[in-house]
Amino acid sequence: MLLAPVFSMKLQHKIIPRMVAIGKYDGKHPCLSAATTANKVFIHNPHTRIGNYSGRLETGQLSADISLLSINQQVSSVACGSLDESSRDRLFVGTPTNLLAYDVENNSDLFYKEMPDGVNSLLIGNLGTNNTRLVLAGGNCSIQGFNKEGNDEFWTVTGDNVCSMALVDFNGDGLNELLVGSKDFDIRVFKDDEIIAEMTETEAVTSLYPLYGTRFGYALSNGTVGVYDRSARYWRIKSKNQAVTIHSFDLDDDGVPELITGWSNGKVDGRSDRTGEVIFKQNLSSAIAGVLDADYRMDGKNQLIVCSMDGEVKGFVPVIENKNPVVELNAQQDVMHLMMQQKNSLLLEVSNYKQNTKVVDELTEGAGVPTEGAGVPTSASSIPANTQLQTSLIVVSGDENSLPCVELTVRTTNDTIIKCIIMFAEGIFDGESYVVHPQENNLSNSVQIPIYIPKDIQVDLHIKALVGYKGSSQFHVFELTRQLPRFALYELCGDKYAQPNSFVKFDIKERVNRVVLWANQSFLLVSDVAAVNGELDLKFFAVRTQKPLHLHFSATGEVTIHSNDMDLVGNIIQSLASFLAIQDLQSVVEFPDQIEELKAILIKVELKTIPELVFNLSYVLKKYFKRWMSFMQCVND
Repeated sequence: MLLAPVFSMKLQHKIIPRMVAIGKYDGKHPCLSAATTANKVFIHNPHTRIGNYSGRLETGQLSADISLLSINQQVSSVACGSLDESSRDRLFVGTPTNLLAYDVENNSDLFYKEMPDGVNSLLIGNLGTNNTRLVLAGGNCSIQGFNKEGNDEFWTVTGDNVCSMALVDFNGDGLNELLVGSKDFDIRVFKDDEIIAEMTETEAVTSLYPLYGTRFGYALSNGTVGVYDRSARYWRIKSKNQAVTIHSFDLDDDGVPELITGWSNGKVDGRSDRTGEVIFKQNLSSAIAGVLDADYRMDGKNQLIVCSMDGEVKGFVPVIENKNPVVELNAQQDVMHLMMQQKNSLLLEVSNYKQNTKVVDELTEGAGVPTEGAGVPTSASSIPANTQLQTSLIVVSGDENSLPCVELTVRTTNDTIIKCIIMFAEGIFDGESYVVHPQENNLSNSVQIPIYIPKDIQVDLHIKALVGYKGSSQFHVFELTRQLPRFALYELCGDKYAQPNSFVKFDIKERVNRVVLWANQSFLLVSDVAAVNGELDLKFFAVRTQKPLHLHFSATGEVTIHSNDMDLVGNIIQSLASFLAIQDLQSVVEFPDQIEELKAILIKVELKTIPELVFNLSYVLKKYFKRWMSFMQCVND
């Protein structure tokens, strides 16, 4: 698939990454808008000239097509869109303290709002059952939505600083849900102001963008790009470069948009939404700042517009070869592609077996060839046919010299040795991979690997081991997957620790056997636990936080969770509710330490606020008293 460039220009202005938008400020002509240096936003309008420069706008010195909007603050986000039924878009600019809605055509402020939590991300559209179009501003742990008058019509909180937002019909009900990516690695889905789904990733979620239906793309700060369909991830890829921005655009004119990614090395590529296969690739001279689409040439067809940080802007249109008949990728072609991959893998395996046989024959014919083990040549790769790879996981508490971890042991079932182990896992290893290569004098049939888990997440460990004999030149590759449960760093401890004074209590209508199944899957246990007299009582010690945890499930369905770690209790309730498919849960919560801490904070706020209110009131009274005195003096004169 080829995309032909149809225009290219150099704007002579730097572009700040992820702060690029296109809007029709007069209702007809698309204009490129982007944050640039010196706390300004430039507007590129090659179609018409803006005649009134008496407000915030000023004409650009380097080009008559460019107007500059002075913000006088650091720009943190830029967006374009309409908040009413008219076709005219407005420009929205976010800063660490304010939100500006600007009418470019009339060169006037639409509204100007104080934003104590800052504005990290902006989005315009309809949310849920609200028919009013809103500009949504995501900041420090909060999201606000404003209508065309600047009135606050939506407000909610999220777990961390907002990095990205998107409107997607997530559950297929015909209404938009709000997807929020944050710095705590989570993608949260809001139906109105209620969270209905949550997906945990491995890094901060820097970009979200709708594809079609319930599918959407995402990008992380570590160079990961992928596609979700609802809460199920279709595919993901990881690059050593950073994914600056993502977009959707129909490259092959089949009605299904592809995922477009702009990278920090200047590359922009398009990938299939189903497989992640690259079907388009171009390079610019500097890092990509933004990817958009619009009919910028006014010829009736949208172009894919790519902007670099140096101000280079290029437009592309698809070039469809052999359009009649249109060749569509379908399920049969996908199956054929998979079968060809399997065929190539089998051919490679047969080739390796032939090579191994050749090596063994050559060594057998030689004289005085040393052997090892059960008559196996030292340079041959043959191993017993019953060789297996086994794994085990145990919790290691750690001490003053070592951190707590989960120790993975990988061993073979005979005297073969493990030459090397390669592990792949999300959110645990730097680069998502880890290699263990024992020294030659330490080779054995067993390898111990410490795994340090930063937080409570469920992880699939994909393990590849090279197995053979000492002195072998070729090794067999064993592959297996071992799941690390979400609450792995918790040891059963009995009555060793005092009962925490904080707890959560609620009732569930489930058999205790279902809860037992959840516990055995969610915790790393030496042996499976079982209910006693219809009840389940588990006491753990969190080796990471050094805090006790007590879970009690009664025969009547009452659940009590004792822990002084509020985050842990929330994670356990979420995990249990997800496993049991519980939608609504009424609970009684008691966290006395946190309540006392909150009271102390409120007292400090009150002590600080009252003098400020008195000072402000006295200032206002003095101000108006002076005005009254001046007025009376004028009346007397």
